[in-house]
Amino acid sequence: MDDVDCQEYLQHLGEEVKSWSYMKFPFLTALGKENGWYRVGPLARLNTAEVIRDLLLDSDITGDDLVVKGQRQPEGVGIIEAPRGTLIHHYRVNEDDLITMANLIVSTTHNNGPMNRAVDQVAKTYMTGQREITEPMMNAVEVAIRAYDPCLSCATHAYGQMPLEISLYDATGKLLSQRRK
Repeated sequence: MDDVDCQEYLQHLGEEVKSWSYMKFPFLTALGKENGWYRVGPLARLNTAEVIRDLLLDSDITGDDLVVKGQRQPEGVGIIEAPRGTLIHHYRVNEDDLITMANLIVSTTHNNGPMNRAVDQVAKTYMTGQREITEPMMNAVEVAIRAYDPCLSCATHAYGQMPLEISLYDATGKLLSQRRK
């Protein structure tokens, strides 16, 4: 999406809502909900080193004249690559410049689909056929989460622990085991 005008991001990104999560699941619309998930952040940046070098040599970016003036707009979109991943901010304002719409897609949201698929795969690998959740199982799930968003666990932890709760159900929906870390 490097060549996409940021004002047109909604033509390329869709956002799915799932009943079991408060977080949205963004996807590339051209690939659809099932195959269009993607990653941002450190994993995705491995492909951008050359572009960063070119940007550092661009006098339009590194020069002294960085002020741009223009006409007031009722809608604006900004996309920037931040340390944790891509940020998309989209705002609309009314005649009094009060915000009437805001849509933020932050790095955790971008990575939500792949992260949930990784957790699902780890859970199926380590927990299928088990009747009790063990510490190694909990650790494997935590590793899957941290691989996609190392800041998520730190941003939501208390006293050095990532709050992680896993419930294990059998095929009939009966709770077999529950463990909190």
